[in-house]
Amino acid sequence: MNTTTSTRRRSWRVVDIVIVSVIAAACSLIFFVWNNAVYPASSAATAGFPPLGGLIGGAWLIAGPLGGLIIRKPGAALYCELVAAIISALLGSSFGLTVIWSGLYQGVGAELVFLLFAYRRFDLPVALLSGLASGVVMAVMENIIYNPEWTMDYKLVYVLCGAVSGLVLAGLGAWALTRGLVATGVLDSVAAGRDARRAASRRRPA
Repeated sequence: MNTTTSTRRRSWRVVDIVIVSVIAAACSLIFFVWNNAVYPASSAATAGFPPLGGLIGGAWLIAGPLGGLIIRKPGAALYCELVAAIISALLGSSFGLTVIWSGLYQGVGAELVFLLFAYRRFDLPVALLSGLASGVVMAVMENIIYNPEWTMDYKLVYVLCGAVSGLVLAGLGAWALTRGLVATGVLDSVAAGRDARRAASRRRPA
């Protein structure tokens, strides 16, 4: 791929912004439910061992890997996660505006994996790693900010639970959603859809 083609593939278009914003808005509804319904129930269920609460964290992370897998351009994962967090805050969250800060560092965690692969790979392993990284960042930051009184074993279990949840709910979940959306044709105008069409044409017999 020459420099001009590479630059063009990484340049954002209006349609990219529109599509990823719609995705972020949809993810914000998941965040809203998790903030106001799932989290309170989970906190009650894990009161005896709070670190297990990290197992539900992946749902708050899915926007990052999903945005990265669909738009496939620098900043897409961070943008999608952050915008979803902002919208969820505006909808009303039991966490208040702190969810915006959470969206920022969670989005960075997801974005770094796509950067690591130079925005050239968007397969299942990369999706899983993106979710995993976001989960680890989430858990580490929350240990620092919200759980300073926990013992080290509690903190380590929380990081492990956050990593597993990020891997499965965010990474695998985003991968499955991307494949499903590509199959419907709604992503034909963005990178995920175009790449799928090219891959299909290469597999088609001459």
